[in-house]
Amino acid sequence: MGWDEFLLLWCAVWGGVALVGFGMSLAGVTKAQRTVRLTGRIERVREPRHGGSRKGGISVVVSYRDPASGQEVTVTNDGERGEMITAAWEGREIGVSHPRRRPHAYRFSNIPEEPGRGLGRPSFAVFLVYVGLVVLAAVDLGWPWALIGFGGPWAVVAALHLPGTVRAKNDRLGRLADMASVQGRVVAVLKDVSIDQDDGHTWTTITPVVSFTTREGTVVTAHCTANLPHPAEAHGRDVTVHYTPADPADFTLDRAAEHRSENQDVTFNVLVIVVLAATAMAGVAFL
Repeated sequence: MGWDEFLLLWCAVWGGVALVGFGMSLAGVTKAQRTVRLTGRIERVREPRHGGSRKGGISVVVSYRDPASGQEVTVTNDGERGEMITAAWEGREIGVSHPRRRPHAYRFSNIPEEPGRGLGRPSFAVFLVYVGLVVLAAVDLGWPWALIGFGGPWAVVAALHLPGTVRAKNDRLGRLADMASVQGRVVAVLKDVSIDQDDGHTWTTITPVVSFTTREGTVVTAHCTANLPHPAEAHGRDVTVHYTPADPADFTLDRAAEHRSENQDVTFNVLVIVVLAATAMAGVAFL
């Protein structure tokens, strides 16, 4: 089988996968559409043990109302239960989901989720078709078409994405400016050690846990993985926490660093657009 035949087969297979996926979405039978999504409420937060593991996230007890029976259900996030809960306080609303008729297989998310349509996999299949077509054009028409096919469409996508990035940056800077400040304390430092099975290399992950009380009286316990110097030695350290009053999960120990990071994100997006556009122009020049 030659390259042309292989690439045509590649596009046909992934095109078929995409059509099946979009068809299932239209029929309402994708996994996302068969998932029951609810809003849970944290009833109790267990403070992490210093020196323990971050696996599973902050231990919480959550209640939610079962739509089938109307009864209140109380569960915990012990074990593999979806997203890691990295910020918790009594009364916080989080997402709870489970497959239809399987409430015991519940999973958590840090925020309540809207019902999905299951378009992720078929959209990725369309992307693989696009990759195949770009490679096919490069094989049949010459390698400059690979530069055009890759750089041109992605430059357009990145350019369309840029205004949203700028708006997100401005919104974030506004939230940073409006943050309240309180004193907090590092109540635990978690340590996880993993070993690469291939070369035996050891990886150590340090996760400080900060606790602070908002001005509204809410006690927040959260993983703090940024802007904390010497995190491994931070247990018991007093810190200043800047948080968003409407959502204490949005907090930082260094507003200036967050400000710089937001500006760097926009700069990076602009550089990506320039590089992609230059790639496509180089392809045109080499035709």
